[in-house]
Amino acid sequence: MTPAPVCIIYTHDAELVRRARAFLRTMAQVRHVSDPDRLEPVLQQVGSSVLMMDLRSKECHELIDQIQSERSDILIIAFGVAQSETLREAEQVGIYAAEEIGLERRRFQALLRRAFDYLNVSQENRDLRETSTLTPDVSRKAEAAHQPIDATRTWPLLRFPRLLRRLGLDNMDTLVAAVVEALADAAGVRRVGLFSQTRKGGLYRLRAGLHCLPETEELEFEKRDTLVRWFELHAHLISRANLARTPDQRERNVMRRALDMFGAEAIVPLCARSCIIGWVFLGHRVTGQLFDDRDLEGLTMLAEHVSTILENALLYEEATVQKTLAETLLKSIPPGIVAIDVDATVRWFNPPAEEILGLSGADTLSKPVEAVGNRLASFLRETLEAKTPLPPQQWIDHKTRRSLSVETRQIADSGAPLGAVAVIQDLTVQETLREKQALLDRATFWTDLAASMSHEIRNPLVAIKTFAQLLPERFDDADFRKQFSKIVVNEIDRLDKIITQINNFAHPPELVLKPIDVRSPVKKGVEIARSRYGINGKVELETSLPSNLPRVLGDETALAEAFAHLLANAAEASADRSEPRITLSAKPVREGRHPAAVVVTVRDNGTGIAPEIKEKIFSPFCTTKPRGMGLGLPIVKRTVFDHHGRVEVDSTSKGTQVSVLLPATSGSD
Repeated sequence: MTPAPVCIIYTHDAELVRRARAFLRTMAQVRHVSDPDRLEPVLQQVGSSVLMMDLRSKECHELIDQIQSERSDILIIAFGVAQSETLREAEQVGIYAAEEIGLERRRFQALLRRAFDYLNVSQENRDLRETSTLTPDVSRKAEAAHQPIDATRTWPLLRFPRLLRRLGLDNMDTLVAAVVEALADAAGVRRVGLFSQTRKGGLYRLRAGLHCLPETEELEFEKRDTLVRWFELHAHLISRANLARTPDQRERNVMRRALDMFGAEAIVPLCARSCIIGWVFLGHRVTGQLFDDRDLEGLTMLAEHVSTILENALLYEEATVQKTLAETLLKSIPPGIVAIDVDATVRWFNPPAEEILGLSGADTLSKPVEAVGNRLASFLRETLEAKTPLPPQQWIDHKTRRSLSVETRQIADSGAPLGAVAVIQDLTVQETLREKQALLDRATFWTDLAASMSHEIRNPLVAIKTFAQLLPERFDDADFRKQFSKIVVNEIDRLDKIITQINNFAHPPELVLKPIDVRSPVKKGVEIARSRYGINGKVELETSLPSNLPRVLGDETALAEAFAHLLANAAEASADRSEPRITLSAKPVREGRHPAAVVVTVRDNGTGIAPEIKEKIFSPFCTTKPRGMGLGLPIVKRTVFDHHGRVEVDSTSKGTQVSVLLPATSGSD
């Protein structure tokens, strides 16, 4: 297990720090230092590492000289302004590299990758030298470890459990601070720190500490961090006194770096349910004595107590957060919430319920449900006894005159009834807006109707009036009388059709739904379009109606009218093309092996629908034709809606496609 490389950045430039963190996110741990007095302590913490020095920062050159003379395990890379004197001076003092500040990503990463490789080789050489002198030391430490233990020596670590008996779980910060103080007292040390997760699966951070290094509060560890993974793999403490007993050099490096990072003599993992929930680190003992095997055994015992306390505290903290979140949510959501227990006593009455019902929580909580109003109380009591969910109800509250919608549900836990809850929606504003919108829609409807009718009716009336004015002068002209009679009859028929169309739209015939083959109304729609709307041989009509279509529940006459309107629109849209073409097709829609619907598609090769009217094409009286009321597509949409289907429109500059989806009848093959 190889510890992740560490890169320290000494700079006051926040942008440089941000770029370095982004570039090295997957390559190394990045630590930022801006205070020159803190640079040496941080280097002591991390040990062998790469140090990036911003030459623009104060005391930078003095720090480089000091580190070069005292720390051979630190690799220095200087960054400065291009062609500056400070950058040229840095290149001549024997550091690893000197580069311009604006280094691009790939070159920056390549430089740091080479630096980390160089650092690893240097560390391996130091490890080999250390290994060659390690064996005698191991023997001496092993002999010391097996020396007889003085039975008369006091054992202060056993006082720790008694110190924590009076601690509660109410406040996590107070609890961990007390744990740390108790650990320091029991172990006889001045420096103690406790790292733990702030939530399940979250980062490990310092929760409490005594006399810790200032930089310790900035440390964060993920689940995949080398130290966490080492604890998960080995499940025992790390001690500086036992470093020499670890034969694996890479593991020894991980342990040493962790101890240096915290300024600790021992680090004890905290485990719960086979997971690492944190760890405790301890510094030098007040007496100056090293931790021996008996002390380390005592620390392990302490860790078990701390693990239990911390696990319970984390669970309590998580439960408290969830409870607080739930209560805050119920208090802040717009609907009113009223909850009762099995005895019909009010147990929850949130602020929106107070506003909606005009009552206060003090007047309703812990009182019979009738305190919230007789009608709501009756609904909640009925819910308590109901076997199935009751449908929502609406009424006008007699006290506040608000329009209310109330939905209730039983509350149960593993089948055991706990009570009932009512969710109250205030519909007053929505209904007021709906009424205003309805008034506006009606006004718009009549305005559009008047404008459309005035346009459509004026033309026939003008023609009739013109001929009527000429009739006295040309009454003896037989040809004029014949032409007059023909034109007047045609214009009156046109007026009659307009009135009939409006009447049919306002009073549609009642649908007679029965299982039908959708090909039948489609074919009738084609015949109506040819005869009524003048679709002739100039428009090429291609049809594709397979025989395996499922039957639909529909009114054949209404569907035929709808398809005729679609064909008429398609013919008019493609009339300007040199080769107008309409494609009419139908196909089944399946869900698994069973037919779910039939989709009928009418496609033309016209110029498409203008974007500014695309959202209005199904509105009454919306038309771009010189003649017509604009009721065709609204009739189509209403007919399809009455058949529980839907209409989809896709239009481009190359044409328009209208698809009508009709659900298949149950039992269709």
